[in-house]
Amino acid sequence: MIKSINQWCFKSDTPLEQVMAVSGDAGYGAVELNLYEPGGIGFTMDTTAAEAEKIGQLARQHGLQLRSLSTSLLWQYPLSSADDAVREQGRRVVSKQMEIAELLGIDTVLVVPGSVTAETSYDACYERSHREIRILAEEAEKRGVRIGIENVWNRFLLSPLEMARYVDDVGSPNVGVYFDVGNILLYGFPQQWIRILGQRIFKIHVKDFLTAVGNGNGFVPLLAGNVPWHEVRTALQEIGYTDTITAELGIYEANPLQLIYDTARHMDIIFGGEAR
Repeated sequence: MIKSINQWCFKSDTPLEQVMAVSGDAGYGAVELNLYEPGGIGFTMDTTAAEAEKIGQLARQHGLQLRSLSTSLLWQYPLSSADDAVREQGRRVVSKQMEIAELLGIDTVLVVPGSVTAETSYDACYERSHREIRILAEEAEKRGVRIGIENVWNRFLLSPLEMARYVDDVGSPNVGVYFDVGNILLYGFPQQWIRILGQRIFKIHVKDFLTAVGNGNGFVPLLAGNVPWHEVRTALQEIGYTDTITAELGIYEANPLQLIYDTARHMDIIFGGEAR
């Protein structure tokens, strides 16, 4: 498995050079960057091919791979929206992710498919987002890029059986799951999800969570929560997963960069199986 860290683990104003330098120094093998609105640090909706190539070169200079690309823009432009214009902008976001991914050899883009809200019913979220994913799957196949559907706190795809069906019904080998271990703990068991989803899993996110808190304040550093890490590691081994394990955690207030180093060590303990 390849130890990886998401750009969100750094303060939002951290220069990309520092993100890469610290990640390399901490021992990561990959960094997961994010797609932002114009003006963001790193990849944005107006990033040119030349600018993307420079970012790829910067990662290589620090011995880091770029293997996945995330974004938070789909919360603003959900593929489940009743507004055609909003869904169209959501497609543009994913298309831009895939454009950059194809250019730099990034194999997977993370996609939050939609959200169930008071205005968007569960069945409408399923139907609209699934229709959009089927459209995007065609582009993914042409570009040789994979779409990883992530499980997040969006009141949607709340069981591994439904997640598997959602992905399978797209009918494309380029659509699978970006599984977040910590996000599932409030209403499921990550090791069960991993075994049921199996080869559908393209990428893995890790964070930890205190179930007794039961809300967003329950997310904590790795090894500080209730994720059954031994069982998670065993399940990943059983399905033959060898790709990136990407940490996505809240930032330390007192010493933000220390999170990067602490998390690297925690991942060594979790996935290396030894405490030193």
